[in-house]
Amino acid sequence: MFAGHIGVALAVGRVERRVNIGVFVAATLLLDAILWACVLLGWESLVIPANFSSTHQPEFTFPYSHGLVGSLCWSVLAAFAGFAGYGSLGPERVRNAALVAAVVFSHWLLDALVHQAELPLTGQSSLKVGLGLWHNNMPVALVAESALLLLGLGLFLPGNDLSRSKSRALVALCLVILAFTVAGMTIAPPPPSAQAMAASSLVTIVLVSALVYWLGKRPDTPRVTR
Repeated sequence: MFAGHIGVALAVGRVERRVNIGVFVAATLLLDAILWACVLLGWESLVIPANFSSTHQPEFTFPYSHGLVGSLCWSVLAAFAGFAGYGSLGPERVRNAALVAAVVFSHWLLDALVHQAELPLTGQSSLKVGLGLWHNNMPVALVAESALLLLGLGLFLPGNDLSRSKSRALVALCLVILAFTVAGMTIAPPPPSAQAMAASSLVTIVLVSALVYWLGKRPDTPRVTR
């Protein structure tokens, strides 16, 4: 749900134009960044099953990053960061913090739609949820993900104050992300190892977030000299 998460971030970016869209993109990918970091540290894990070539789905053990309680905790921490980092918004800092928290938690909600029943409510031994759209109907899952991204772009682009070239670059980047997402869920070969998958995925999240943040930067207001 990589592209779909970014679609949600873009839609929220329409609500608060003063926040760099890269902040919302990083927020919507935060739980996955924590997941891959935890896998590299040995705190969470994934198994690449023998039927990966047909399902393209690893099996996760990820209570800290994708448990319901854990996701809520990360959302609250992100809200504090959003509140502290945007003092320039004045009284609307609370609104910005709430938007950041909502974007972070939207990741868990979308993942609960597409993952099989492997998202724990609390710890790993607790009840696990997931509607399994990836396993039950991949074409519908990919159509839904594409629709989320395109809807997010359709909401964000009109009225944004980015330059035309940056807007076009953002569209191109999103389409590339969507293409890689579809390929990864349909024709990509199994990764060589869980560690390799975690490292490459974490690098991708950092690069995409940084690139969108750069595209979302606005020119500084010229200083008036007397």
